[in-house]
Amino acid sequence: MAEYKLLLPSMGEGVMEATIITWLFNEGDSVKEDDSIVEIATDKVDSDVPTPVSGKIVKILKQKDEVAKVGEAIAILEIEGEGSASEEAATETPAATPDANTLKAIEEPLQTAAASNVEFSGDLYLSPLVKSIAQQENISETELKSIKGSGLEGRITKEDILAYVANRGSQPVQQAAPVQAASTPKPTATAPAATIPVSAGDEIIPMDRMRKIIAENMVKAKQIAPHVTSFIETDVTNVVKWRNKNKAVFEKREGEKLTFMPIFVKAVVKAIQDFPMINVSINGENIIKKKNINIGMATALPDGNLIVPVIKNADQLSLSGLAKAINDLAYRARNKKLRPEDTQGATYTISNVGSFGNLMGTPIIPQPQVAILAIGAIVKKPAVLETADGDVIAIRNLMFMSHSYDHRVVDGSLGGMMLKHVHDYLQNWDLNTEI
Repeated sequence: MAEYKLLLPSMGEGVMEATIITWLFNEGDSVKEDDSIVEIATDKVDSDVPTPVSGKIVKILKQKDEVAKVGEAIAILEIEGEGSASEEAATETPAATPDANTLKAIEEPLQTAAASNVEFSGDLYLSPLVKSIAQQENISETELKSIKGSGLEGRITKEDILAYVANRGSQPVQQAAPVQAASTPKPTATAPAATIPVSAGDEIIPMDRMRKIIAENMVKAKQIAPHVTSFIETDVTNVVKWRNKNKAVFEKREGEKLTFMPIFVKAVVKAIQDFPMINVSINGENIIKKKNINIGMATALPDGNLIVPVIKNADQLSLSGLAKAINDLAYRARNKKLRPEDTQGATYTISNVGSFGNLMGTPIIPQPQVAILAIGAIVKKPAVLETADGDVIAIRNLMFMSHSYDHRVVDGSLGGMMLKHVHDYLQNWDLNTEI
């Protein structure tokens, strides 16, 4: 018999650690290859870790609520064969080695920052990626201690430090070395929250880990970006007719439901291609124009929380491909099967508030994106139609859309025209479109 070290696998670019939520097996239990044996949580998503081998769990090294780093042993299994634990780990767990994208994300900033003299004491925990960014940007330890981290136990994540860099220009802190000031204003500090009286019969419900992250991100997003929202009402009668004509055929052929979301995503992608400056991020005084079009899809979870899985390279997918990708992400989101990389890299987000029966909303822009579209409920209404014989009133399927955008870089003309193009693509949907 031999010992096998189960290592925490790589979980995508920038994810360097995870918290143990619960073990699905106990010490002494036998497990089979590909069994999920532990649930973990990162800053982005909860997921399971499968075992790549069959064997018996002889030792659990990381207990519930403890943090493990990528590549760190979390359990020891007894397996068939001979060899030491270190040999087994080195030869049989390639999945635990950070992938090329992760290594690139870590090594390139470290190479750039190699000449920096910024050092940090041991009482401030920084992941290698966050530390490399801090060194590259010449951020002192005093500045780092002023950053409110959104990670586990207040730790600074990649998103936290990048947001700090983008808003660093007017931060009144001591810096280790002079840096070029960014013009982005510092978010206004909030006053301490007032004590809320609790009456007899009131129930106090502590926020879970995900709700805390959502709350912090929403506050941060509103502080960073000056929001403007434009509205438009769209006649989607052709869209409704087309889906009704094709949904049964599509389900029979593909075994998949055909929802409205692939159509909305297709229209948004076309509008982004018309107005690529909506597909950007802000870094200080620089605008980063994104090459890829990655659409975030706000998804409500059964526990009431919200997660945003990402359709990568949505512009390269057909309607059928979009339908499959959307169904897959939605299913895995609701069943806690998303991988950390499934929630990373969005360049534009869609929120379907109509699924809750809402007519419209004013969505909050996820950082570091600069725009988000809310889709309202489709409602039958009387509408005026222009015909060759004059205006007539007819029953049509109408829907409101709300477009929130960051007024630092997106003016009303760009935000409004982009929304109008989404409107035009949906309102003029071709009933002969193939699926």
